[in-house]
Amino acid sequence: MSLLSRRVLPLGRRVVLGRAMLSTTSYGSPEAASGMVMPPGFNTQAARRTSLNCPKPEARHHADGGLGKTMPPGFKAHVAELDTFTIPDRVTGSRGDRALGKALVDAWRRDGIIQLSMTDTQRQLWKDAYSASKRFFKKSHGEKAACIDSQSYAGYIGSGEEVTDGIADYSEIFTVTKDLDMSEPRVRAKWPCHGPCPWPDIEMKEPMVRYNENLGAEGEKLLQLTELGLGVAPGSLTQYTRDGWHHTRVLRFPPRYATNGKGKEGRGIGSHTDYGLFVIAAQDDVGGLFIRRPAENEKFANWEKSAAGLKEDADDWYYVPPVDGVHTVILGDMMQYLTRNYLTATPHKVGLNTRERFAYAYFHEPSFQAVLKPLEGGCGGMMQDKTAQTSEGIHYGTHFTNMFMRNYPDRITTKRLLAEDRYSLLSKPELRTMDSIPSL
Repeated sequence: MSLLSRRVLPLGRRVVLGRAMLSTTSYGSPEAASGMVMPPGFNTQAARRTSLNCPKPEARHHADGGLGKTMPPGFKAHVAELDTFTIPDRVTGSRGDRALGKALVDAWRRDGIIQLSMTDTQRQLWKDAYSASKRFFKKSHGEKAACIDSQSYAGYIGSGEEVTDGIADYSEIFTVTKDLDMSEPRVRAKWPCHGPCPWPDIEMKEPMVRYNENLGAEGEKLLQLTELGLGVAPGSLTQYTRDGWHHTRVLRFPPRYATNGKGKEGRGIGSHTDYGLFVIAAQDDVGGLFIRRPAENEKFANWEKSAAGLKEDADDWYYVPPVDGVHTVILGDMMQYLTRNYLTATPHKVGLNTRERFAYAYFHEPSFQAVLKPLEGGCGGMMQDKTAQTSEGIHYGTHFTNMFMRNYPDRITTKRLLAEDRYSLLSKPELRTMDSIPSL
């Protein structure tokens, strides 16, 4: 489908320690195993968002400067034009750090997404990871399909294997989870989702590991700044990321004319929220990411009821155009839960474009063993929405396992997890006590 006609204006992007802006110019067509313990969440349904407590600042509206020209055909959306934040080398709690933290929190509350300027090192790491990803996805199907582990959800995911809201997605993925040797105690104890990462070769492993380590340090700084922005005690968030269950999804999206017919026309990944704290992502120059801004009339809690498919065909989506040299950061379910909905997970989806597209998504997560409890105080006492908490807290390992079993019901990992009744181990005390080592 062809895009509607549009004005192309000069592009001016600022690098600031301030607010992001979203334009309101719209583009696109007007359509655009019996007796076994089973985890919740297999029957996916639309869910509702819990309302925000604090007033949301108004976005400033202006022309988008031609950023919408990369939007996939057949989609109708506003175009997001984001200011870019610069993160310091070290967070000390200075006045500048507190101001930056507050600006980040305000932008997340208003827009659901922020943009970070890459350092020179990160630019090179992204370039190396991008090249390694392209090499991997050019391998034969047999070579890629051999990169699967039956204990972890790491490795290759074929187009049509991932399911969002009951519909196959066209994305082709390589997932990197915590790479644990078969002799590691948690693997030997058959903890759910624990196992090795089935790397295809050292040429892919080395650049991915280097990039992930760098983003892990960036994630910790972001958490420290978020604590300052929320006005909570230092360590309120970072206490949960000791031995964090950080992982990465390298994604390839086919051009819309070269799909395998398993999914929905034009859809790369359906509407969903991510399950952890936040995602730091990079995309190439093709474009395909859409997000929804926080809205008081949208209520959902993905840890209680699936938010997959939420308003996927609605009109009020924002297209996030690719910008060279930046990471984008969106929030996940656990940040929403911890802040009692003061910050909310960002619904997002991906559309297929006219060209092949690559993206890199790093997930900065709590420990698999962490039991999260909502933060106390903060933001002048405004983070007090009691609807966001449960008496026992949320066990992140159970939430992660539920999400992956729901997304990959037919994967060998899911089948083995159920056949060996590994899911029941999630209730054991050692899986709910951070830094605990299993007794063998």
